[in-house]
Amino acid sequence: MRPLPSRLQAARRPAWRLLRAHARRRAGGADHLRPLFRLLHRPHREEAAQPLPPRLGGAVLRYSRLQQIALAAENSGCASVAFTYNDPVIFAEYAIDTAIACRAHGIRTVAVTSGYIHAEPRREFFAVMDAANVDLKAFTDDFYFKLTGAHLQPVLDTLVYLHHETDVWTEITTLLIPDYNDSDWEIEALCAWVFKELGPDVPLHFTAFHPDFKMLETPRTPPATLRRPRQIALAQGLHYVYKGNVHDAEGGTTFCPGCGAPLIERDWHQIRHYRLTAEGRCPQCHTAIAGRFDQQAGTFGQRRIPLRLNPHP
Repeated sequence: MRPLPSRLQAARRPAWRLLRAHARRRAGGADHLRPLFRLLHRPHREEAAQPLPPRLGGAVLRYSRLQQIALAAENSGCASVAFTYNDPVIFAEYAIDTAIACRAHGIRTVAVTSGYIHAEPRREFFAVMDAANVDLKAFTDDFYFKLTGAHLQPVLDTLVYLHHETDVWTEITTLLIPDYNDSDWEIEALCAWVFKELGPDVPLHFTAFHPDFKMLETPRTPPATLRRPRQIALAQGLHYVYKGNVHDAEGGTTFCPGCGAPLIERDWHQIRHYRLTAEGRCPQCHTAIAGRFDQQAGTFGQRRIPLRLNPHP
């Protein structure tokens, strides 16, 4: 693996603290984990005239903002809310409460996460998530420790937990960084582990790196570097392997593992063709396709809708 860039060597430190469940608990057990919902009675008039204590006022304000997120999604026609960019395990309590508010409005929730979390908070966090995209950043502990200050095994533990002990729909993304985590032997090891521990139906995305932040001197991922890992993964027996951060018709298409027919053709976020039956099967050979599907494709595409949540409810 290439030596660390000087900026990373100077700044290396643990990327985040592991969340511990006992930090969220007080004496009295689970009843104290959700204090907000015990405040939501309608006050009598004389009660409403009295200012709330600061702690209770903050809780009511927080609950109001959670509702704003859920209502904004509902009013915009969004089927789900994703917790992303900042890893939601670092604001797990807020993400959990937001997910509960969203579910009350029929909005599904997605965690985009590095999966680096202790077992006890992991159970509580993913209990309210419908789907997760886990960044498997590499397949060596050397990479994890030098570039993130973390370790590989806890991430693998999270993937095994999600797949075998929950109903959370799980996908994996690996960002391929030239000369850091893109060797054939490492990709082969990663794909073999996924096949053995998770099975052939967990989708795997290989995405392209671009220079940014403290790795400006590292080149972009060349197209050939994305083609080769996809071929390796398919040869290892994985059914759903994609290329990301690039325009690539083949690398963005879901193919039937039974007959090879193209079923969902994508260009980045745009669905070009959708050929699944209402039951989520291939129309040609009737093979069941792994995933969570609606009866027809959405038409939202690459649109962006700016939202401004009212800071003073």
